[in-house]
Amino acid sequence: MPANSPLDDRAWRYLAEHRVAHLATTDADGRPSVVPICYASDGRAIYSALDQKPKRVAPAALKRVRNLLAHPDDYAEDWSQLAYLLVRGHAALLEPSSPDHAAAVALLRAKYAQYRAMAIEAQPIICIRPTRGYLWKGSP
Repeated sequence: MPANSPLDDRAWRYLAEHRVAHLATTDADGRPSVVPICYASDGRAIYSALDQKPKRVAPAALKRVRNLLAHPDDYAEDWSQLAYLLVRGHAALLEPSSPDHAAAVALLRAKYAQYRAMAIEAQPIICIRPTRGYLWKGSP
């Protein structure tokens, strides 16, 4: 973890141990949109692919992408096992030609076998650079 990271080691471990997050964005009018995402992280940023799962529009026309360009939770009956990580950050698109794109693709493919058969290297990758984070875990 970089010395100046807003997330501590526990938060980065939490990210590494989980497989689905929820990305919240707002449109130009401030209306929220939340979608589940698969992601990977390198201790500096969080990456999510615009993959080849069936979509009704091109990746650049996806609401989450439009919102980014316009401007986590687990459940258990034993509530002492509940936890979440809330991350706020700056999101941007990494185009296939950008320097960090190939590393993000490699991280995503290492975490999700499904991405190994998809041409995610040809699509932009969402990159979130955390600015704040809050990890909450239930009492032991």
